[in-house]
Amino acid sequence: MLPAYIPSPLAAVFGGGKPIDGGRTMSDGRRILGDGKTYRGLLAGLFFGMVVGLLQMYYLSKRTTLFSVELPSFAGNGMSASAIIVIFALAFGSLFGDMFMSFFKRRLGLKRGAPLPVVDQLDFVFGAWLLTYIASPAWFTANFTIPIIIVLLVLTPVLHLGTNIIGYFIGVKNEPW
Repeated sequence: MLPAYIPSPLAAVFGGGKPIDGGRTMSDGRRILGDGKTYRGLLAGLFFGMVVGLLQMYYLSKRTTLFSVELPSFAGNGMSASAIIVIFALAFGSLFGDMFMSFFKRRLGLKRGAPLPVVDQLDFVFGAWLLTYIASPAWFTANFTIPIIIVLLVLTPVLHLGTNIIGYFIGVKNEPW
């Protein structure tokens, strides 16, 4: 999940600049996504998600365990196109899930940074899972078993809150949620 966990916080750190929606509004008068979703953030998040995934692939080419736990590969051994597709799907899917939820929150009339509990903590996970399942259903079902999904659904909100609190204290987030 690291290629999916890394993009959003690093998009916040390195984002800014031109919004993806170009400032446009929908027929309801509300912004499509808002100022928080920028091209620079999207590209930075995708870049760092891919780098983390490629570093994981490199590590897996040298060792297959970490603390005596067998690690799953992204798709076979070594650098392969299917592994890169899975890493891209995880990274881009997480950003897509976050953007989709921003679109939905704008339709609900929620302002940038307004909390939407549980959804805010899991939108990027569902986006990553959806795109990864579309890109490689066999890899997805082999690696995201029911127990792993449950652990991630419990662990992710805790990690999300922790990274948001850190982001708030270092000044890249306006609210600690």
